[in-house]
Amino acid sequence: MTSDTQALKMPPVASTANVRLEAALRHKLDHKTKPLGSLGKLEQLALQLGLIQQRTTIELLQPQVVVFAADHGLTDEGVSAYPQAVTVQMVLNMLQGGAAVNVLARQHGFGMTVVDAGVASAIPDAPALPSHAPTLLLRKIGFGTRNMARGPAMTGHQTLAALSAGMDVVSHLAGNVVAFGEMGIGNTSSASLLLARLCGVPLDDAVGRGTGLNDEQLDHKLRVLFEVTRKHRDAKTPLAALTAMGGFEIAMMAGAMVQAASERRVILVDGFIAGAAALLARGLRSHCADYMVFTHRSAEVGHKLMLIHLQARPLLDLEMRLGEGSGALVAWPLVQSAALLLNEMASFESAGVSQASATQPAHDLPASA
Repeated sequence: MTSDTQALKMPPVASTANVRLEAALRHKLDHKTKPLGSLGKLEQLALQLGLIQQRTTIELLQPQVVVFAADHGLTDEGVSAYPQAVTVQMVLNMLQGGAAVNVLARQHGFGMTVVDAGVASAIPDAPALPSHAPTLLLRKIGFGTRNMARGPAMTGHQTLAALSAGMDVVSHLAGNVVAFGEMGIGNTSSASLLLARLCGVPLDDAVGRGTGLNDEQLDHKLRVLFEVTRKHRDAKTPLAALTAMGGFEIAMMAGAMVQAASERRVILVDGFIAGAAALLARGLRSHCADYMVFTHRSAEVGHKLMLIHLQARPLLDLEMRLGEGSGALVAWPLVQSAALLLNEMASFESAGVSQASATQPAHDLPASA
């Protein structure tokens, strides 16, 4: 992988750290007409958005959601409750506007793109598509990854091609906000394996029920994944682990996140699978994490530990585990609220409202004060 890694031209990602700007943002938030810190996580989110955009007034323009779809050869081992054919069927459902992510994208005015990163069959021509149909991009690296229980899921060349394709997808998107989602039967197995390998999490704690496995099916999934980890015990770096145990959609999403961060876009990270891509993106460019808003905690068992390793505080916990980018779009109004509160809420001075006295700390005042 060494020569291939050197051949991959990943853009630099700047840290958002800016001491003077952070002080200005905190001063602006602290002098709004409210007790100090009373908007909780929304204040931290507003601060993050300001640092991403390097300004004290936030603009959220033409938000986009990108869904990367691909299949996994590991499904040959019976690790999913659903057959592989569901991936292409769900891609068609998305193109026709019927998936949960479509509904939420329409609700919140997101442009939507579906990327064939490696679906195991050609995407058939759909019937007449609605006017609001997502854009379909064909960036297929292969017809599904290989069965990682038998050998590496990808070649090194395929891994780098997927990362590069993800970067290219984002570079052509409008706006400055990107939500990331995925579709791929079997991809919770890849995400669990990447979490275990990159974060040192015991596999028992990283593997969940995915699409709804019963106890017997979950035990079988665990046995298969233990064998995969033994087979690829030497794949320890982010790129090596991705090549051995990843998926085309996860690789492409990781590259897309790096590109988005390099362009100072706000990155809305969905659930467990998108979180695995976030782990990889952070491993490739550490400052990518500065641009990531972790929108919700998935009900998938490993996601809580993944968020801990990412040092992330998710905005919501609604016991969702659908994927597709659905959780990211459900959380979008909170991102909008944080920006609007920073931009439009009056200060004590402009509103002519008295501030807390020096003897009574502002954070001790009641919220209705």
